[in-house]
Amino acid sequence: QGDPPKPTVMRTFLIRRLLSFFPTMLLFYTLVFVLIQLTPGNPWDTSEKPFRREVLQALEEKYHYNDPVWKQYVDYLERVFFHFDFGPSYKRNVDANEIVERYFPVSLQLGAVAFAIAVVCGVGLGVVSAIKQNTLTDHLAMLFSVIGVATPSFVVITLMVIFLAVNLGWLPAFGWDGIFSTKIIIPAIALSLGPMAVIARYTRASMLETIRMDFVRTARAKGLAERPIMVRHALRNALIPVVTVSGLALADLITGSFFVEAIYGVPGIGRYFVSTVADKDYPVLMAVTLLFAALIWLMNFLADVTYALIDPRVKVG
Repeated sequence: QGDPPKPTVMRTFLIRRLLSFFPTMLLFYTLVFVLIQLTPGNPWDTSEKPFRREVLQALEEKYHYNDPVWKQYVDYLERVFFHFDFGPSYKRNVDANEIVERYFPVSLQLGAVAFAIAVVCGVGLGVVSAIKQNTLTDHLAMLFSVIGVATPSFVVITLMVIFLAVNLGWLPAFGWDGIFSTKIIIPAIALSLGPMAVIARYTRASMLETIRMDFVRTARAKGLAERPIMVRHALRNALIPVVTVSGLALADLITGSFFVEAIYGVPGIGRYFVSTVADKDYPVLMAVTLLFAALIWLMNFLADVTYALIDPRVKVG
């Protein structure tokens, strides 16, 4: 199936991919900044208890909100990209960096556990479904995939809380005590169901295509057992399209757990991201969105690297 990429070629590939990080993040920063500027009003607008004009002017001056737009863009860009400082929150008595440092690790832990469940169960389900194509097992697996893709995570976690926690009392119904607590089971499974279904479908389709290739038929003709053929030959090649789905799924699980965290009371960055949008807390909003953008870029980068490691035929030059 070809030789592994040469070290010099692989090094060039890695450098080119890493250098693409900076223009990507600059473009995303510019987009978010423009959208924030186009949003009507300011963070201190409130219909319940409006500030006096002099107080509002003092707040705008304190946070440089009344500076020219170009100056805000340049100053904030320098602070973010050269000092990694997102500034103070407009609505909370804390810096945006502290909010990310405090709450993002929780979302990361929850997303990592959900990702492990999605990959292990999704790949396993897809392989079994492909091997037993057009049988009852295959049909049930694909039915599960359709349900998993079509059902939002907030519906899944609501149903799990009602039946497993409230009605049966098997699991806690609310809260967070870390990844080694039973409180992670419901939110992790609820988050993993959608990506698990997608990974299962991709794995099944890729396995069905791979097991019909010439090298698999050759391995069978040589008298190799079916299990080594499936694991060592077919599965390795079938995983190439699954890598992309898995990488994006990990980024989505870490950054897309808003509703699950809010419903189950998980103190992650997701539910704070929702509140910052409503509060117009722009420093926190910028910090979280740039963090999410960096994670998505990282997942794509790791997927490209994994391509070259799994299948040497993929060009990396």
